[in-house]
Amino acid sequence: MANLTITLSSPDRIARRTGLAAVFLSALLFSTAGLFSKGAATDAWSVLFWRGLSSALVVFIFLIAKADLRRQIRPFAGRNWRPAWLAVAICTSGSAAFVPAFKLTSIANVVLIYAAAPFVAALLAWLALRERPAARVMLASMAALAGIAVIVGGSASLSATGLLGDGLALWMTMMMAAVMVLYRRWPDTPTATPTALSSLAIVGLASIFSDPLAASIDAIALSLAFGFVFATASILLMEGSKHLPSSETALISIFETPLAPFWAWLILSETPSGVTVIGGAMILAAILASQVKRP
Repeated sequence: MANLTITLSSPDRIARRTGLAAVFLSALLFSTAGLFSKGAATDAWSVLFWRGLSSALVVFIFLIAKADLRRQIRPFAGRNWRPAWLAVAICTSGSAAFVPAFKLTSIANVVLIYAAAPFVAALLAWLALRERPAARVMLASMAALAGIAVIVGGSASLSATGLLGDGLALWMTMMMAAVMVLYRRWPDTPTATPTALSSLAIVGLASIFSDPLAASIDAIALSLAFGFVFATASILLMEGSKHLPSSETALISIFETPLAPFWAWLILSETPSGVTVIGGAMILAAILASQVKRP
């Protein structure tokens, strides 16, 4: 009987290990976003153009390979089309702020502000859906928002450019939070196609506001690689989270937050300011505290 139990539980263990590996790898890949954004020696719109092209291509190839493209596209022309297109609009708005934020402020500032997205989502869900979060989440949300205020306040005292970058990072965070609430309200809304369609929308916008073909070959190659890595990370997160509890997925995903400033320091010699470290510590502490549940 013991052997039978081991045989039956083995697929579950394999699925869990696969999920852990996928979510961990996604966090590792996501942590390189700042390096790609700052490493591409061209304007932000050009980066967004080439990144959007390769990202959309990867997602559509993935959906075709899974024979899931038709199911993912169907809601856009169905009776409940509004949530699907709203998701595209929100993702497009957030993506448009993504690369410029990295260009204008430090990588540490962007990723630490972005780390507070779940708490902003909790506040939005409370306001829009009347979904009251647990007391520990409320307290953690307040602490995370205080951490953001510390980081943004530090940038405001340094330069207007840094403050604008922090503002874009905050807008990106709010858009991600809005997407979280949207999927909470309409859980049947497709997840992959809004990402791909918003990438194509960004391509259209970028072609208006910039001349992507004027970028150097190195910048184009790096931006294309950026899109490939980002889309792969998104797919790994979606697939890996299917095999893990949501709280565990969120906890592993936090790994991206300290990794990104580390890469920035190691590769770009970008050292976070003392104010950023203090605000970031407040946000990370809030994230960890929100994951602790009473026995």
